[in-house]
Amino acid sequence: MNRTAEKVLSIISVVLTVLALIPSFMFGLFGKVISEGSLRDEIEMDLLTDPDFTGEDVDIILSVLEWLGGFGWFAVVVLLISLIVTIVGIVAIWNNKNPKLAGIMFIIGGLFAFVLSLGSILLYITAVLCFTKKAATPPVMEDTYDDMRPL
Repeated sequence: MNRTAEKVLSIISVVLTVLALIPSFMFGLFGKVISEGSLRDEIEMDLLTDPDFTGEDVDIILSVLEWLGGFGWFAVVVLLISLIVTIVGIVAIWNNKNPKLAGIMFIIGGLFAFVLSLGSILLYITAVLCFTKKAATPPVMEDTYDDMRPL
């Protein structure tokens, strides 16, 4: 059976997941730089010298920046899990080896690729195709001996 649609959709989803990893990694690095080092001290001093911000406001701003960095690393880990599970699904579907396993892997990968992202929607469609597409059965030849005349 030809599984070209499943292969194409899953590969597009892998590409979208890799593209989503890049900004997530950047957020993680941003959070690490903000939470450590002299850059945090400089940002804090600049905010404290601004008369519009109080000490509590500065603490809130810095904690939000650190939270964004933590969320970036969380997103990196979750997207890497999605990427690995999706690749396992692609290997399982490649030569029509095990489409049910591939469908399960695509659903799990879609859940880890954030529920309503484009990559996860493509994985859900691919999983449905894996579960519903059946192999074509050859036509059954019926006995046509009734139409024959005796000699």
